[in-house]
Amino acid sequence: MRSFANFAVIDWSGQAVARPKGLALAQARDDGAAPDLLRRSGGWSRQAILDWLIGHADAGTDMIVGVDLSPALPFADRGAYFPGWNRSPADARSLWRLVDEVGRDDPFLGASSFVADPAASRHFRQQHGCGDLFEAGRGRLRVCEARQRDAGLSPSSCFNLIGAAQVGKSSLTGMRVLHRLGGRVPVWPFDPVPAEGPVIVEIYTAIAACAAGIRKGLSKIRDAATLDAALAKLGSAAHQPLAGYDDHATDAILTAAWLRLAVRDPGIWHPATMTSHIAATEGWTFGVT
Repeated sequence: MRSFANFAVIDWSGQAVARPKGLALAQARDDGAAPDLLRRSGGWSRQAILDWLIGHADAGTDMIVGVDLSPALPFADRGAYFPGWNRSPADARSLWRLVDEVGRDDPFLGASSFVADPAASRHFRQQHGCGDLFEAGRGRLRVCEARQRDAGLSPSSCFNLIGAAQVGKSSLTGMRVLHRLGGRVPVWPFDPVPAEGPVIVEIYTAIAACAAGIRKGLSKIRDAATLDAALAKLGSAAHQPLAGYDDHATDAILTAAWLRLAVRDPGIWHPATMTSHIAATEGWTFGVT
């Protein structure tokens, strides 16, 4: 099991603007100090995050990067991402390529064109209506998301594009970034964990909040005292005061502190129900066993 010197977490956003307010990036070292919130003049864009990742790939930084998005759509439950569509990809990397190709003219690495595609749109619940192939209820879930649900968490279907808890837009825009990385940063579990250099994992910030003792339904931290109390539960020193507190910044900081601990657990790296086929098609949320 590999150890790491650096731990970063990106709180993602699918907002169709140049610099989404929901994009936040925190980084920590393996020294017990609190993670630092990395700021960028004017705010982060998805392209800037992509450039940041490529920079660390080129530098060979010893770092694990947690990204708060789903890197694939449900596949195992129906044997396909888009049953009945002849363009439905066979694996996650092919899905990333398709989403990027269809959205190539969308600004800001957005995914509006993909969810507007006549065939793809049938599977999504959107603001203007629900596709006829969107599964009733909360929608289709990946295997790891079903495990989250069974553990008492509240995962959302990637096919749901409406509501405060939706993750579909974030996930689709994230797939465009993963495709454009071109394999320069391995993504677990689609790729083996490299012996050196950076690696990306999918994270779910609610898991970190639970580990820090934040009660379900109260996982969004918006003040310094609550953040420091949660960090202490994870063995971290108090954070450097922020100019302002929102749940995107605090999610990134807290989850980076959690990631520093989680990487030491062999069981997290080897989930019992994650088969090689699930790893290639759906991926897995780091921290779900």
